[in-house]
Amino acid sequence: MFQENLFETRITRDIRYRYLLSLPRDASAGTETASPARRWPLVLFLHGAGERGQDLRRVTVHGPPALVQRGTNFPFILVAPQCPEDQRWDAPGLMALLEHLVHRLPVDPTRVYVTGLSMGGYGTWKLGLTYPDRFAAIVPICGGGEWIDVRLAARSRVEALRSLAVWAFHGARDPVVPLSESERMVQALKDAGAREVRLTVYPEAEHDSWTVTYENPEVYRWMLEHRRPDADWPGTP
Repeated sequence: MFQENLFETRITRDIRYRYLLSLPRDASAGTETASPARRWPLVLFLHGAGERGQDLRRVTVHGPPALVQRGTNFPFILVAPQCPEDQRWDAPGLMALLEHLVHRLPVDPTRVYVTGLSMGGYGTWKLGLTYPDRFAAIVPICGGGEWIDVRLAARSRVEALRSLAVWAFHGARDPVVPLSESERMVQALKDAGAREVRLTVYPEAEHDSWTVTYENPEVYRWMLEHRRPDADWPGTP
């Protein structure tokens, strides 16, 4: 015979992210005087496992931060946090950072995006699928995730998942993260009725499928053409 029992507690965690911030040359850092016409898209970039630690210079090794270092002026706000040593990307922690920045900076809340490579690709999948109602599009590179998150998504998130634009990239010869990791995530979304999800496979690429991706202007054009008019950012007008 069983006895019915209930356990209840509250768990709190301290979140601390060091991050790099790059604003378009014409952007104002304040929100008080920013008009809707002067609000900017925001792209969150998540680095890979090799860039973890306390030295923010590591974050500039790959991806959009590397391009900014070389003089690229992106037409969006770029946020590049650094994951602490021996940790992985934490979706609730990253969302807390984004909520802080959406209110602090002149961000267009309908045009928020996330992209990342390797461990950051996993983080991109996790963040996008956990909070699909916040993002207009996601670009995961050589990552993967839990397809079951899509299959068992709450009814309140299903429509947001179906309207989330996804463009994934992977190298066919990746010895670190198998191509099947991206394939099964893309298939799970298609099975759920996602309306715009695509996977680009580089036939000869190994793990580094990010350099060619992030140097392709079409990736940014595709990302920035998407909006989420009903984006649910607490406290935004």
